Amino acid sequence: MEDANIEWVSLGDLMDAGAIQVTTGFPFGGHNESGEGVPHIRPFNVGTDGDIYLNQIKSIPTSAAAGKPKLQPRDIVFNNTNTKELVGKCAIWSSELHPVFSNHMTRIRVAEPSYDPAYLNFAILHHWMAGKSEMLARSHVAQASIIGARFREIEVPRRPFEEQRIIGTLVEQVRASSRSEAAQLEQAQELKRAAMARLFTRGLRGEVQKETEIGLMPQSWEVVSLGSLGKIGNGSTPKRTVPAYWVGGKFPWLTSAKVYDREIEQADQFVTETALEGCHLPRVKPGAVLMAITGQGKTLGHCAVLNIEATISQHVAYVQTDIERAVPGFVRGYLETQYDNLRQVASGGGSTKGALTCAFLKDLPFPLPLALDEQREIVAILDALDRKIALHRQKRAVLEEMFQALLHKLMNGEIRVADLDLSTLTESQATEVAA
Repeated sequence: MEDANIEWVSLGDLMDAGAIQVTTGFPFGGHNESGEGVPHIRPFNVGTDGDIYLNQIKSIPTSAAAGKPKLQPRDIVFNNTNTKELVGKCAIWSSELHPVFSNHMTRIRVAEPSYDPAYLNFAILHHWMAGKSEMLARSHVAQASIIGARFREIEVPRRPFEEQRIIGTLVEQVRASSRSEAAQLEQAQELKRAAMARLFTRGLRGEVQKETEIGLMPQSWEVVSLGSLGKIGNGSTPKRTVPAYWVGGKFPWLTSAKVYDREIEQADQFVTETALEGCHLPRVKPGAVLMAITGQGKTLGHCAVLNIEATISQHVAYVQTDIERAVPGFVRGYLETQYDNLRQVASGGGSTKGALTCAFLKDLPFPLPLALDEQREIVAILDALDRKIALHRQKRAVLEEMFQALLHKLMNGEIRVADLDLSTLTESQATEVAA
């Protein structure tokens, strides 16, 4: 609940008082992505989480950037034109680079020492996260903007400078922790990719490698078709208009969304015995590997191991392997390495909605260690890496929730600075707040 005693001030009032200087960038069509010239910051460089992302940078000739306004550390980068749900996002610039910026970006520079740039940035970000920017934006064809008088209407809570510094530092501390977890998550994912590339080409026994149709692999391994390891098929979706298929259903029915679980332990939807019989749905046993075989997003090609008996939709294929020949986790692991290849195959069919077929999967070449112990050991390594990835993903999700909750409560006055325990700050942060 918002504190009724909070005093709000508009950016227009801050501009008129000379507390902030506001500058809009300029358009330029001759970009390059080779890094030649001067970086030209654009809306995609400002994330929806309040961070700056420089993994993709468009640059312009040095001559085109001459005399144009540039960013410097502690400037606030505000996205003034975008789709209605994205316009108004912002981030604070912390890099030592001094890029120029597009006309879809507005630079906000604090000009008066009574305002803290970090606090002002988070206050404007909260305005966007709370949905106020979307309501304030002026709609255009496929876009919306917050410029001119609309920009001046953005309101932020007015607070003493000391409180601003504390709030800015605390929120940034959580933001930095989330950033750190994101970096560790990326490192863990890269480690798994490297491990999979090595495990499925070298194995674990130090064997001499041989060249095969799918690349190098240990001498004792064989290339077999995926279909030779067991049964492959897919399911269907019973008509929703037939209550007898759904009402009172107790048999798990899975959609392609479940492949993100990796180990499927439960279902969200259930069908009846009537549906199983009338719609010829397969009864897929535990130990099968499920794969999403349709879709335009990232789902297609993802796999999971089924740990319950269930049936599936037409958008999912199952590989019911002979567990005396192939460990399910090993099958899933190798199919993970083929994700990009599978998606290319699916998109090459000429359909606007990419799809794989069961016939294709049956003929898919598969590297098979004859020793089940080696398969299990490889699965154990991949499972350990998956647990590490899951831990970093979970910690980042918690920190993101904490960031948003803390930002909301501090800006609305639900949490007062006087009630905060500042012992959580590092020595350098505490010194900064006290300065």
